[in-house]
Amino acid sequence: MKDMREENLIKKILALKSSNVQETVDERIREFKALGKKGSKDWFSELCFCILTANSTAKLGIKIQSELGPDGFLTLSHSILTAEFKRAGHRFYNKRAEFIVNARKFHNIKEIVTRFPDEQAAREWLAKNVYGIGYKEASHFLRNVGYSDVAILDRHILALMRQYQLLEGTPKTLTKKKYLAVEEKLRRLARKTNLSLAELDLYLWYMKKGVVLK
Repeated sequence: MKDMREENLIKKILALKSSNVQETVDERIREFKALGKKGSKDWFSELCFCILTANSTAKLGIKIQSELGPDGFLTLSHSILTAEFKRAGHRFYNKRAEFIVNARKFHNIKEIVTRFPDEQAAREWLAKNVYGIGYKEASHFLRNVGYSDVAILDRHILALMRQYQLLEGTPKTLTKKKYLAVEEKLRRLARKTNLSLAELDLYLWYMKKGVVLK
């Protein structure tokens, strides 16, 4: 039964790869690669976007990022950021403002991240050093600046994995050990569908939400 469900999931992903969804996914991947070629100011803006999406939504993060721009994340005071996030409807407006102000000590984030030999090492550093960034948010950030071999284990992806019995249940908390174990399950699925983890995430998100966001 479990193998049948996984095969069904694989068939659905392959069907999407043969549809117009592939064009959207490919375009999004190109956008991530293009952002990766930009400088630290744009990378820092994307880091702030990922801080904002934690326990919130990508849609709200995109809205705030668009309104403030890279300079806003780098220069606005804590009180102004708090007011802007509250106005936009972010539930954790004060804490997110605190995290972003604290992250400014890593304003040269591209220079820092690109020193690491691969995205796994970079993710480890991000999760340990940037307040508001865990494994999921670090993976999200790295994917959005062009890396392809990390999985973004948000609640939608975990629910889909449970639906197709890739997981027996959704863990209440994802320790590093659990995160890596679940990520490996997705890595195997990515190999079976001839996709990178970055691409697979977008297809799975489309299956769950009907859109391909960043």
